[in-house]
Amino acid sequence: MTSRPLASLLGVLAQLSFVSVLHITPGALGFRAAFSAVRTSSLHGGFQKAVTFDRLLVNVGNDFNPDTGLFRCRIPGSYYFAYTVGKFPKKTLSVMLVKNGKEVQALAYDDHGNKDRKVHSQSVMINLKAMDTVWLLLHNNPKYALYSNSGGYVTFTGYLVGDHAQEPRSAFSVARTSSVLGKMSGLEKKDALTFDVEYVNVGGHFNKSSGLFTCHFPGVYYFAFTMGKHPFRALSVKLMMGAGEVQAMIYNEDSSQRREVQSQSLLLSLRRGDTVWLYSQQHKHFAVYSNQGRYATFSGFLIYPDLMRSSF
Repeated sequence: MTSRPLASLLGVLAQLSFVSVLHITPGALGFRAAFSAVRTSSLHGGFQKAVTFDRLLVNVGNDFNPDTGLFRCRIPGSYYFAYTVGKFPKKTLSVMLVKNGKEVQALAYDDHGNKDRKVHSQSVMINLKAMDTVWLLLHNNPKYALYSNSGGYVTFTGYLVGDHAQEPRSAFSVARTSSVLGKMSGLEKKDALTFDVEYVNVGGHFNKSSGLFTCHFPGVYYFAFTMGKHPFRALSVKLMMGAGEVQAMIYNEDSSQRREVQSQSLLLSLRRGDTVWLYSQQHKHFAVYSNQGRYATFSGFLIYPDLMRSSF
């Protein structure tokens, strides 16, 4: 039976939509690490600076410092990080997830300098060693800014996905550093989107060359993906299961020159042998944008194993 404090923590995170689930093994008291923070004011570029926070909602293990914006790893393992940032009117948005002050892991971006306010999200899972640091970096040019107010446009969440003693374990997180341009004008073949950067691949269940995740342990899995919109192209990327069953998608039919990112996530109940993959529309009017900033990411991990099915 789940403890009352753990149930409360899961409820808070689910309601805030910062992360769908916090996977903590009951009884593994020494293996908990989780935080969720909010910034309620805007921040302008001009100096290379970490994004700091003024509201701390969860800080299991006290590994996150809201005053500096730094998460410092206490327990080695695989950590899932998700952040949402607001675009400031008439400014460009560029916020990077950084490891150890120099390694860019992922990027939230919008270069449309109109007066609209909107939010963009990004997420990734990375392996950390003790004393590694992770934080958000706002681009240091004055033309960049992020927007927030008391409504909490800017959020940052991270947590340890399981622990090394837990079985079974299955988790992956990958990125793509190049764009994919649609070329076909007729009926297209549905090929999986492939990836060239592998952050985490616990169990080796994801093949970045084929783009396929294959379920080895039946149960409930969490999947999240973020894609960049290419200038002058529309964006359509679907989360697929099996031979081509659409589970969820992101879509943007704006064919202007702007670049931005869009995200999607959901839970799936999988059986052994099920495959999950991403499909980018291959028509010539569509594309996915990415570069070394890693606009395009894909993550998934086992939340609750189905031990009854696993025994067969």
